[in-house]
Amino acid sequence: MSKTIIVSNRLPLQIKLQKNNLEVKPSVGGLATGMKSIHEDGNGVWIGWSGLTEEDLNESVSRQVNQALEQVNCASVPLTQENIDNFYLGFSNKALWPHFHYFMEYTEFEKDQWDSYQEVNQKFANVVLEHLEDGDKVWVHDYQLLLLPKMIKDKKPEATIGFFLHIPFPSYEIFRTFPWREDLLEGMLGSDLIGFHTYDYERHFLSSVRRILRLEVQFNEISYEDRIVKVDSFPMGIDYDKFHHAAKKHVNLPNDKKSELRKRLDDHIQSSSNAKLILSIDRMDYTKGIPNRIRAFEYFLDKYPQFKEKVRLVMLAVPSRSDVPQYRKLKRETDELVGRINGKFATVSWTPIWYFYRSMPFENLIDLYTSSDIALVTPIRDGMNLVAKEYVATRVNQDGVLILSEMAGASNELDEAILINPNNFEELANALKNALEMPLEEQKKRMGILQKRLSRYTVEKWAKEFMKSLNSTLKEDTDNAVQKMNPTNQDSMLNDYNKSQKRLLFLDYDGTLAGFKNNPQDAKPDAELITLLDQLNEKQNTDFVIVSGRDRETFEQWFNHKSYSLITDHGVWLKDKNEDWKMLERLKTDWMDNILPILESFVDRTPGTFIEKKKYSLAWHYRKADPELAMKRAMELNTVLTSMTSNNDLKVLKGNKVMEIKSSSVNKGRATSRWLTKGPYDFIFAIGDDWTDEYMFDELPNKAYTVKVGSKKTKARYYVKDTENVRELLSRFV
Repeated sequence: MSKTIIVSNRLPLQIKLQKNNLEVKPSVGGLATGMKSIHEDGNGVWIGWSGLTEEDLNESVSRQVNQALEQVNCASVPLTQENIDNFYLGFSNKALWPHFHYFMEYTEFEKDQWDSYQEVNQKFANVVLEHLEDGDKVWVHDYQLLLLPKMIKDKKPEATIGFFLHIPFPSYEIFRTFPWREDLLEGMLGSDLIGFHTYDYERHFLSSVRRILRLEVQFNEISYEDRIVKVDSFPMGIDYDKFHHAAKKHVNLPNDKKSELRKRLDDHIQSSSNAKLILSIDRMDYTKGIPNRIRAFEYFLDKYPQFKEKVRLVMLAVPSRSDVPQYRKLKRETDELVGRINGKFATVSWTPIWYFYRSMPFENLIDLYTSSDIALVTPIRDGMNLVAKEYVATRVNQDGVLILSEMAGASNELDEAILINPNNFEELANALKNALEMPLEEQKKRMGILQKRLSRYTVEKWAKEFMKSLNSTLKEDTDNAVQKMNPTNQDSMLNDYNKSQKRLLFLDYDGTLAGFKNNPQDAKPDAELITLLDQLNEKQNTDFVIVSGRDRETFEQWFNHKSYSLITDHGVWLKDKNEDWKMLERLKTDWMDNILPILESFVDRTPGTFIEKKKYSLAWHYRKADPELAMKRAMELNTVLTSMTSNNDLKVLKGNKVMEIKSSSVNKGRATSRWLTKGPYDFIFAIGDDWTDEYMFDELPNKAYTVKVGSKKTKARYYVKDTENVRELLSRFV
């Protein structure tokens, strides 16, 4: 039975070791809740670090830990203290976290920490591979494991892998400055499905993939090697019922059952008919904008003094990464701000800010949520922010107002909140006044809509939607008529090849025998390729033909000393073994004078593009151009050229980062079908990577072995990953 393997930096458990006594408790975080049903379904396994380093464990304790984890279908990744220092506290939280949250001034790029990040990701991969069986699905979580999907896919190409990023993905302009940017993107692209909280993060990721890796992106699908990687947004929800039911219970508690915190909160509320509580809950993290929020509250009290002694800001800051210098500085700044503002405004009976720097149990969080008239959630940058959603879930009477930063991912869903720019104190002060004076009827209208939405799209629904999309990628792959060229069908093909009496091999050049270059003239054959082609050329009873859109002159330079059979210019010229060149099609070229100025104008307006002028065609190359600008210009050029060529016996071919204009009466299909008359052939093989090769696949008989390089959207019967796989495949013919 297939299973789902969940992988995260930490296991959904709290494991404590005291005097060799092991205590294991389940975690209560959002991810643990959301993944619970998927983890418990069938024989699922959750893989992560236990929280205990290798230095903490001896043989006996290690055995106890493993036994305890096995009982709850978990497996631990062994990490040393050095791993934690360099991988987690180092690279993850000093490079990735600040960079992805746009705090470039806090970002540290240390080579030894990067090395540790790679090493630990490989440790995770090793444990996953120990548990991974055919048919299993893997779901990898968050920024600590960006390299993991590729590491798994490299060893298990058929594995179905999903990845979800729980923090923002930065814009291309930010991400491009990351030293190991290609490695991170390629690591994530080991997945079959990549998920983000919002469309903005998805869009930023796709932009970086286009611009940095120069991959083809169609809507939300990335053509990567021999696969299609899907990218989508899945806004994470909360355990709505848990918070809503807990709030109902707290609201109706009798006085003697209330916590001390709740009694203090009630005292403030009952001190005046106009008394209001404003709630702020965050981890002590520079991304949360805590100092900004305090200064904005000060600005509010200065601008609207009528609210003094009536409103109180209740701030809960949960300690986080207190050993990191930026966090210690943030804590000191926060303490000083709270002290200064309380000193500035406090009276004998009123302190404007209640400040708690600690963790609080769930019951006290519910006390804060249910007692507060306003939730002030104003991060400078936040992947989602579940506090905003938790506050909404606890408003059992549908009163209360949520003030939310536009920079939080949750703002995309919570339109009925008062959305503000956290850096605009004027806007924030006005939002507080608006919230404090908002009529109850409007509060209920806004809160009712928010609650209906959040109760529908819970954290469990989020997890199920992601898994549904991941399963759909597997189904699409299964339904695809194109098969991957694997050892089994290779053996079948080679068996037919060896039994045949007369064989024919059609080989495309660019993107098939040789990889693409920014300058097409740099793609000349290397020594390894020449050796392979020589061996094919010497095979008895075998015709092998290189079929290319390249011009005759280039192939004469590259292969003039060889006796290869060549077809150039998409089928205009033919050279059969040791014979002279023959023209298969007589074409006019006077049309070029009209088209060339059009292409030149597009080159002028699109940096990085250039024109390749062949004898019978013109090609506009845009491989080096900015991908998004090039895509826009390509659409424009296609529209212009289509209108100009429709009545002139010309055709526009859209290839791999190139548009070529040529006669519509010439294509590789016509040329290869002519060659077939030299038969009969009882074994036919053709391989190519581009749209121009589809004409060739279409003309060949059904029994032919037709192979596409890369994308699976093709008329070919099989596909291979890349030019390296092409050479490996062809070497089996020799």
